[in-house]
Amino acid sequence: MRLLVFQHIECEHPGSLRQFLDADGVQWDAINLDQGETIPDLSPYDGLWVMGGPMDVWDVEEHPWLVAEKAAIRRWVGELKKPYLGLCLGHQLLADALGGACSPQKPPEIGILDIELTAEGQADPLFAGLPARQKCLQWHSVQVTQPPEDSVLLASSQACRVQSMRVGENAWSMQYHVELEPDTVANWAAVPAYYNALMASIGPTGLETMNREAGNNMADFTSNAQKLCRNFLSLV
Repeated sequence: MRLLVFQHIECEHPGSLRQFLDADGVQWDAINLDQGETIPDLSPYDGLWVMGGPMDVWDVEEHPWLVAEKAAIRRWVGELKKPYLGLCLGHQLLADALGGACSPQKPPEIGILDIELTAEGQADPLFAGLPARQKCLQWHSVQVTQPPEDSVLLASSQACRVQSMRVGENAWSMQYHVELEPDTVANWAAVPAYYNALMASIGPTGLETMNREAGNNMADFTSNAQKLCRNFLSLV
């Protein structure tokens, strides 16, 4: 099995999911689009993961590689019909690339917060064995406001209705993050855009609060990430 990963900033890699890929002998190649790396031939790959990043789906003038990335997502999901997993920006890009819509999240949703699976989410094979209500890391100021055609809502939160969706039978995405490691919050807070959003949303103790709450929930984060990763691999 061979996995392709689109990354948009160095610190937003597959995180804890890497250990499960390695344990299962899954070969994966990361393409750092923000560093000018080009999208390879898609045909050798069995799955595509699209990670998060500080840019927005409409920032095509500042980040022109977004145009090629969206085209690759459309081809992967719509033509090749291979399994796709998008996290945060990868969730928004799936919606945008396939004809949905995104808009600013006001106020931004930032913190260790709850999401809840819908009835469809609880029945979806990607979430097999995962709790219907779970805590996760939220750090976003854009949301999917209109999912693409042929979409099913899989999870929601009070602040953001489209927390997870499936498009067709081969593409899944989540607004929230499942890939946390013990150093994730600190690493992401080193990005000025993320740090400023955190301070504006939670206040001067925001970093300390998020670090503490992430640590308190790390065992559940890791367990949930392992189940989700292996569920996805079983679908490839």
